[in-house]
Amino acid sequence: MRELKAFLSSDMAPGIALMLAAALALVVANSPVQESYFTLLHSYLGGLSVQHWVNDALMALFFLMVGLEVKREFLVGQLNSWPKRVLPGIAAMGGVIAPALIYVAFNWRSPEGLSGWAIPTATDIAFALGVLSLLGPRVPVALKALLAAIAIIDDLIAVLVIALFYTPEISMFHLGGAGLLLLALIVLNRLGVARLTPYLLLGAGLWWFVLQSGVHATLAGVALAMTIPMTAYRGGKESGSPLEQLEHRLAPWVGFLIVPLFGFANAGVSFAGFTLDMLLNPVLLGIACGLFFGKQIGIFLTIRLCVALGITQRPDGSSWAQVYGLSLLCGIGFTMSLFVNLLAFDSDAVQEAAKVGVFAGSLAAGLLGWAALRLTSSSKAQHSVKDERAA
Repeated sequence: MRELKAFLSSDMAPGIALMLAAALALVVANSPVQESYFTLLHSYLGGLSVQHWVNDALMALFFLMVGLEVKREFLVGQLNSWPKRVLPGIAAMGGVIAPALIYVAFNWRSPEGLSGWAIPTATDIAFALGVLSLLGPRVPVALKALLAAIAIIDDLIAVLVIALFYTPEISMFHLGGAGLLLLALIVLNRLGVARLTPYLLLGAGLWWFVLQSGVHATLAGVALAMTIPMTAYRGGKESGSPLEQLEHRLAPWVGFLIVPLFGFANAGVSFAGFTLDMLLNPVLLGIACGLFFGKQIGIFLTIRLCVALGITQRPDGSSWAQVYGLSLLCGIGFTMSLFVNLLAFDSDAVQEAAKVGVFAGSLAAGLLGWAALRLTSSSKAQHSVKDERAA
């Protein structure tokens, strides 16, 4: 029992839960019950399909969690000052630009294909940290902190991309209603209201108005997170602040229910009729190569450039080989990549090809990233880094 509790509280547990859910979806989608699986996802409840309830409603809680993490890190965490934000910020930007350019190179002749340019730009923090945690103390703490910071900034960029590029039509009436509720939430914050209930009630209304506005409903979760107080006004202590309380309560639900459920609802790809020729699909190739090659090129080269120019230093206790392994792990783009895929394409066939690209690129990046760090993170390697720096 003690071992189970330790596992559930570890970094790897949410990633493994997501991995198992995605694997189960693939098995079910290629089994005799595949028709029941797809029928269930497309059956309607209360005006939305089951899949839309997962993607538009439950994932709003995932984005709420992302927003809470981003706010906490920027206020009191690893990103609470500009010097701490420089390296992960520049690395994250490199990790967005390079994959996008590689994807565009494969799809520049196709207007439909070009709309998926943002799919390979995201890093799945649960998967990446899960793989990294498998290596235990072999990996320097500074390297783990850098990966978490890059992934958090990556999520923030993904939220901005969704808001700016994947909002086709807007209802100004409903957007105005969302704006008024957001203003009310800000007033609550400024008045020092520390109880979570008023924020959550107004947040539910905010979600409905955003859903009706044409802006993707999950962005309501991020907007709500920005208004949750980080300071506990009772006594002025930050520990136990409303933000940290909500984050603590949400974490197990998001990690072990919402994100795995999203994976199960969206990772199911039927390989019936799949041929090797389909592997040459430019959307599939652009995503797979963008995640695998683009992430490692963009992140590793920007970190090397920052160090060479004296802007920052290499993470303490790490070698360049380990930094390269970290750059590879950032190519695991599962959850956010699948989410952007749903927004980018209307065609089921293109979405299926994109999912295969996400699987292929993420799997290759995860396996080779783990292998690179496993081979370069022995105690001997760590001693050599210390000796090198001492010299």
